Amino acid sequence: QVQLVESGGGLVQAGGSLRLSCTASGRTFSRNGMGWFRQAPGKEREFVAGINWSGGNTYYADSVKGRFTISRDNAKNTVTLQMNSLKPEDTAVYYCAVAKFTSGGISSGNYNYWGQGTQVTVSS
Repeated sequence: QVQLVESGGGLVQAGGSLRLSCTASGRTFSRNGMGWFRQAPGKEREFVAGINWSGGNTYYADSVKGRFTISRDNAKNTVTLQMNSLKPEDTAVYYCAVAKFTSGGISSGNYNYWGQGTQVTVSS
């Protein structure tokens, strides 16, 4: 059974940093793209960052570009999101996801495995 488990969320002051990790189990995803999405209260889930199967291509939402960095370790079946210069508007539940293909793009419909989410709260 495939399972994605996120960790690293928490409460941080504006300007601070957090590092989210997501570990997959049940099968290897070394040939699948992976991504991070987030959902704030009362809002729809939105794309944050994505990475292709090899890690050679990364892409970001405009709102986090230059502040967040996505990376992966295929040997450990993990994907990581380093978040710097956090803002109160980054507050949300963050989800990692595995794409159906070698790269998932920005659409949630291209991802078929999801973690349970981890809360990130940024205070002003």
